[in-house]
Amino acid sequence: MAPDAQPSGHDTGAGARPDRPGRRVAAGADPDPRPAPAPGLSPDEAARRLARHGPNEIPAEPRTPVVRRVLHQLRDPLILVLLVAAALTLATGDLSDATVILFVITVNTVVGVAQEVRAEQAVMALSAMSAPAARVVRDGTERSVPAAEVVPGDLVLLAEGDIVPADADLVVAVRLLVDESSLTGESVAVEKASDGDPARGRVSAGTVVVRGRGRAVVTATGADSALGRIASLMGTAPGLTPLQRRLARFGRTLAAVIVALCAAVLALGLVQGQPVELMIVAAISLAVAAVPESLPAVVTLSLALGARRMAERHAIVRRLPAVETLGSVTVIATDKTGTLTEGRMAAEQLWTPRGEATVEGTGYDPGGRVVRAGATATPEAAPDLAELLGAAMLCNDAALAPPSDGSSEWSALGDPMEAALLVAGARLGLDRAAQARELPRVAEVPFDSDRKRMTTVHRRPDGGLRVACKGAPESVLRPGILRDGPEAVARAAAQAEVLARRGYRVLAVASADLGEEAARRPAVRESGLSLRGLVGIMDPPGSGAAPMIADCKRAGVIPVLITGDHPLTARAVAERLGIASRDEDVTTGDRIRKGTAGDLAGVRVLARTSPEQKLDIVQAWRGAGHVVAMTGDGVNDGPALRHADIGVAMGGRGTEVARQAADLVLADDDPATIVAAVEEGRRIYANVRRFLLYGLAGGTAEILVMLLGPFLGMPLPLLPAQILWINLLTHGLPGVALGAEPVEPGAMRHRPRPPEESVLGAGLWPRILLMGAFIAVVTLVVGVWARETGRPWQSMMFLILGATQLGVALGSRARPGSAANPFLLVAVGTALCLQVAGVYLPLLRELLGTEPLPLTDLVIVCAVSGLGHVVMRLQARLKPERPPRGGPPGAERR
Repeated sequence: MAPDAQPSGHDTGAGARPDRPGRRVAAGADPDPRPAPAPGLSPDEAARRLARHGPNEIPAEPRTPVVRRVLHQLRDPLILVLLVAAALTLATGDLSDATVILFVITVNTVVGVAQEVRAEQAVMALSAMSAPAARVVRDGTERSVPAAEVVPGDLVLLAEGDIVPADADLVVAVRLLVDESSLTGESVAVEKASDGDPARGRVSAGTVVVRGRGRAVVTATGADSALGRIASLMGTAPGLTPLQRRLARFGRTLAAVIVALCAAVLALGLVQGQPVELMIVAAISLAVAAVPESLPAVVTLSLALGARRMAERHAIVRRLPAVETLGSVTVIATDKTGTLTEGRMAAEQLWTPRGEATVEGTGYDPGGRVVRAGATATPEAAPDLAELLGAAMLCNDAALAPPSDGSSEWSALGDPMEAALLVAGARLGLDRAAQARELPRVAEVPFDSDRKRMTTVHRRPDGGLRVACKGAPESVLRPGILRDGPEAVARAAAQAEVLARRGYRVLAVASADLGEEAARRPAVRESGLSLRGLVGIMDPPGSGAAPMIADCKRAGVIPVLITGDHPLTARAVAERLGIASRDEDVTTGDRIRKGTAGDLAGVRVLARTSPEQKLDIVQAWRGAGHVVAMTGDGVNDGPALRHADIGVAMGGRGTEVARQAADLVLADDDPATIVAAVEEGRRIYANVRRFLLYGLAGGTAEILVMLLGPFLGMPLPLLPAQILWINLLTHGLPGVALGAEPVEPGAMRHRPRPPEESVLGAGLWPRILLMGAFIAVVTLVVGVWARETGRPWQSMMFLILGATQLGVALGSRARPGSAANPFLLVAVGTALCLQVAGVYLPLLRELLGTEPLPLTDLVIVCAVSGLGHVVMRLQARLKPERPPRGGPPGAERR
């Protein structure tokens, strides 16, 4: 059986606060099992310790000046390329292009600075989790003080609903139950006791008292507390995203190539006898044409559209590049509790000596049913199940709260495991209110860690008494308690072991009807009971978790489960969701600590992990060359969320720390949204590559025309103004419109691109050169033919060079023939009209140095330029823009 498969009971009225602030604690009046060892610190001593240790707050990082943030943004390699392009366009007098480029730089810088400021709130949110006030005993007097003034050595009082203000050791604990899920990932609230056990006798800052009360001596505050140690792990986020790294490498390479080619054009023109001033302007114009200055606009538009689409699906993008990063993800490391699971306990499996049954339903909503042999069970049709759940509902101090305050979900009041029993009983059809009226409680033996069971005594309508008991199987399935025979007890114990190995926390339930005199004797209350059965309780996987994992695996993304919960529970959830098979090993935090876990970048299920170890696991996968997404909802997930390539937090159940540390927040807690975000990221990356193919092919064609033209008898094939005009039209609206292309069919049936692959990798460079060469050949052939036949050859080359590029843009569509992205059709049509206007409008003819074409020549140019669309579609069919199928990169190593 799982070591943590222990039940817990409730003390009647445990939620009451017996003491009021300012009341003198009289000697002998404390109802606790033992008195506090000291009257607490004196006010003077507390002040001295506050001065020595500082306030009980998470230290805030010094603010970075805005100027430094701006300079940091401007050091981005892509921004530097844009600054050079802006300088070149200003040098040529192209104010429109320069204005657009500078506007893009400004927007990107403002957005980047704003996101950095918001990211700083991740550590600040840790402070908000601390209790705003705490109850302490000083000089024997109970008083309320700000949590920031709690110091080591303070004697703090804890009651139901309190947030623990600091790390502390318990000196008194009365049925104390603490929810540590946000800090440790443990699904079930943990029982605490002042029995000398270090683990059970310690409470941590930021955890919540679910039940009972206690007193504790503070041992650590502020940065030295559990929250403070997690805050120190937050640090700074990783540097550039995969797309930013790829674009930075691309920018450096492109800059070097452009400088070399422009120098060659300049030298070739001077050898041909062209004026120095003209060739310098032509070289600069070629540089501007070759730099895809619309690239930032394409990226920004794609990211913005992606963020808008994600918002429509209840996902809040806190950092725009995060949308694209998900498209490059090769590993999704996910927390269990509250992320893959519902974050609440549910009684799923029922067993009685007569058979098994399954409980169906969601959350704490009483709506649902109990199924046995494929049919819905009722108390009349399944009296054994009614006895089992009836006894479990009697021996119970929890309650269910209906939806309120705008929430649509039921919630648990008290121990979540006991609430799960109430839900199971309600789904069978039992009425707890009627049960309480018919069988009022008259006595109880509360749960404690030594007995591991709880027993209640109830008066029957006929005057006798009913005893109900529930507890850990090893505590209840004993001859001294049960009157069932050894064979029946052994059978129940074997079934409890089966359920425990499947990851369930198991409760055994027994009851008996006794005479009043017998039941009043304590020794008789817990003897001679009849076993009613077993209940298997688990934090069940959410409805969208299994489809999400399946979709990720189809997309070639490795799912990894990282949790602070028990290994058996982690294995059970991993098997149910398809993350790991039954024979795969589960690594624990203890093995990681001892150095016996091996390579962390190869284990799919990790349990009992600390926040530091979650961070180590994420870093191990990243160090192995993977792009890692981390999903979580708790404080313990904060460091890993912050340091992963992209952090995804649950917005509804998640803590503020997780939300502030993440790049993407799922407002509806639906993990299926992660798959949609991965698809959106792949769409963005595909559109960036689509634009680069289109834009660089056009730039390559322009450079080839300028380089080869002189050898064909055309000393200056195109004037600088004509190059800039073509560049403005092709890289303007049509280029930006490519960023709005929809996702390609089948995008999620292929593995992610290798993290270190160039943005021009996977065969894109050859395609760029092929299309550039084709556009150049078409332009030069038309130019030579027009010159030999006495036509206005330069104007025809100007027109066909731009029109063919626009044909390539239409051929680049993700879904040709559909009505998707009408913006591209409008942009291409507008650009084509302006290109033709450059030949026929007198004002533009004078500006560009063109001549009007006869109608026959215009028809020829339009017909030939249509070849750009045809060749682009043929190329897409022969060399589809898709990564290879198969598992994620590196999967073969495992």
